[in-house]
Amino acid sequence: MGRAFEYRKERKMKRWANMAKVFTKVGREIAIAVKEGGADPEYNPRLRLAIQNGKAANMPKTNIENAIKRASSKDAEDYDEVIFEGYAPHGVAVIVEATTNNNNRTVANVRHIFSKYGGSLGTSGSVDYMFSRKGVFKIKSEGLDLEELEFELIDHGLEELKPDDEHVILYTEFEGFGNMQKALEERSLEVDSSELIRIPSHTKDLSDEQVEDVIKLIDKMEEDDDVGSIFHNMNMDEG
Repeated sequence: MGRAFEYRKERKMKRWANMAKVFTKVGREIAIAVKEGGADPEYNPRLRLAIQNGKAANMPKTNIENAIKRASSKDAEDYDEVIFEGYAPHGVAVIVEATTNNNNRTVANVRHIFSKYGGSLGTSGSVDYMFSRKGVFKIKSEGLDLEELEFELIDHGLEELKPDDEHVILYTEFEGFGNMQKALEERSLEVDSSELIRIPSHTKDLSDEQVEDVIKLIDKMEEDDDVGSIFHNMNMDEG
C-alpha cells in the first residue's frame, strides 16, 4: 500500500484533530460571510455554509452565535481571502487558500514554507489553470431513490452523483454551488458537509519517498493559522 494512500486517510483524521484551530477557521469563514452578505443566514448562503461547517466540526451553537455577533459589530476584524499558487517538490502544483487580517504576515509565512520545504511560490495564474473549481455536497443516502434524485437535481446544476457508503456525494460547478444548496434545503435533505474544492485536470505519480517530501510541505502549510485549504495535483490513489 503506497504512502500516498495512507496519507489520504491520515488527512481525513487530522482535519478535525485540533478543534481550537478548526473553530478559529470557522470563525473566520463566518466573518468573511457576514462581511460579504450580512448576518442573516436565511439570506446569506455563504453564512449558512459556514454555520454548517461549524456544526460538522462539533462547534457549540453558542460559539457560532458569538462568531456572528463579533463579525457584525463595528469593531469586527477585517479579514480578506487570499490565494497563493506555487509548486511543491517534484513539480507538484499547489494552491493555498488563506484568510488573513495581515496580508504581509501571511505572504511571508507562505513564501517561507514553500522555500524551506523545497517548493517555490509562483505568481497569480501560474497553476490555477490546472484546476477546476467544484462544489461538493455530502448527504445521507438512507431512503433516497438515487435515480430520481439525480433527475431532480440536474436542473439545479448537478454534474455528478456518487454513492459513498452511507452517503451520496454531489458535484456541481463552482457557479452552481448556491443553487444546489438551495435545492437541497427545499427538499429537506440533510447535508453532512459541503465545500468548494479544486480538482486537478491531471495528477502526478510520485514514489513514496517523493510523496514524503510533498507531505512535509503540505503539513507545515496546514499548521499556519491563516491557511484554510490546500489543493495539489499529486496522485493520491492507492498504489
